[in-house]
Amino acid sequence: MTEVERTVDGPGEGAAGGGEEEHAEEESSVSPRRRRRIGVLSAVAGFAFALDLVSKLVVVAELENHAPIELLGSWLQLSVIRNPGAAFGLGEALTLVLSAIAVAVVVVIARIARKLYSLPWAIALGLLLGGACGNLADRIFRAPGVFQGAVVDFIAPKHFAVFNLADSAIVCGGVLIVLLSFRGLDPDGTVHRD
Repeated sequence: MTEVERTVDGPGEGAAGGGEEEHAEEESSVSPRRRRRIGVLSAVAGFAFALDLVSKLVVVAELENHAPIELLGSWLQLSVIRNPGAAFGLGEALTLVLSAIAVAVVVVIARIARKLYSLPWAIALGLLLGGACGNLADRIFRAPGVFQGAVVDFIAPKHFAVFNLADSAIVCGGVLIVLLSFRGLDPDGTVHRD
């Protein structure tokens, strides 16, 4: 039976009159796959979060209060700023709201993870989770206070918002989710055609 066929039926939704024994057998055959997908989500999220955290520690220690470092002339620079708002400096007075949104994203991903069988969705949600946790950590632990901290941004393309690796993970995860949705692939591994 293929992955799509197995997940379309789902645990306990097979042939009528299967009973508890059949349901338990299906659960045990599906559980390792579910754990594996949650493991992928956790690993991707942990990697994205760790990469963001280390990069921010390094740039704050080495680049803050220094002249920008040119990577591609004036087209791409490393320049540390503290951003209390969202992209492009929007919503500077909404730091608490942005923190609440990040917490909500984490909760929603945790709920989706309970029925996660799709590897691409695990990667996408892992990127989203790691990025949300990276920026949320700044908002919790950086000055001026808990859930009011400014996010450290340092990647500065010319004529664009300054961003960080957490923002990159969020954008990549979001783009992947949109592509998966257009292809009709659901987090539970089923494919639907509209």
